[in-house]
Amino acid sequence: MPTLTTPEATLHYQLTGTGPLLAISQSGEGDADRSADLIPHLAGRYRVLTYDRRGLSRSSGRAGTPPASIADHASDLHHLLAAATDRPAILLGCSLGAVIGLHLAVAHPGQLATLIAHEPIAPWLLPDDEAKRHRAELAEIRHRYESDGLGAAITYLADTLGIRPAAAEGEPGRTDFPMDENRIRNFDHFLRHDVAAAIADDLDAGSLADSGTRIIPAVGQATPRTVHDYRCALALSAVVNRPVSTFPGGHNGNLTHPARYAREVLRVLDLQ
Repeated sequence: MPTLTTPEATLHYQLTGTGPLLAISQSGEGDADRSADLIPHLAGRYRVLTYDRRGLSRSSGRAGTPPASIADHASDLHHLLAAATDRPAILLGCSLGAVIGLHLAVAHPGQLATLIAHEPIAPWLLPDDEAKRHRAELAEIRHRYESDGLGAAITYLADTLGIRPAAAEGEPGRTDFPMDENRIRNFDHFLRHDVAAAIADDLDAGSLADSGTRIIPAVGQATPRTVHDYRCALALSAVVNRPVSTFPGGHNGNLTHPARYAREVLRVLDLQ
């Protein structure tokens, strides 16, 4: 499996298909393999790049470096895209992956032609009072993990993000991702470090409109309209002056409804 070494990290990535580059920046503890059901529906038209975010599975930070910030994750993705193509790329960013994409659009203008930002976990997009509540929710996820364990944290996380059992049923024949040792390690890293990075994160929202990237805010059809990830997408829509696109499923629709989700990705890109 290919890896890329940067000054701060060693990154595992996968490339599938031919055509313009479309990268996927996954949510939560998801690594490159979590896009397995989505890739076949995109790789007929695009060269699809998936990767393990720093700290997950086969990717790691350089010894002695602190846990990555969201800006650090964006820098990692910048290096991956630069190694894979010399043309502006498309990025599908989901949840935390969407926030990474927003940072990348600002830090490296011109590297992303289009960013589909699905329900970004970005408190800084919200008014101050809402942002404070969103950060408190994220902090509570960490607290529940540290005090009550992984099961309690996942339950609270799902409720916070509006992930409902009915929406999670999804399409038949999907790849099973059991809670094995690797996934437990990934959850540990995500809950301890990446959630902390999301809480601490900040970005000048106004800079997004001037980034040169076509930013498409997106939400899941089944996501409750009151949860903060949905509210962040609405706020992003106002910043970039572009309507919100609605995708199949809920917050994790890319995992639960991969075929329909991919069709919507292609449809949205065809409209650009």
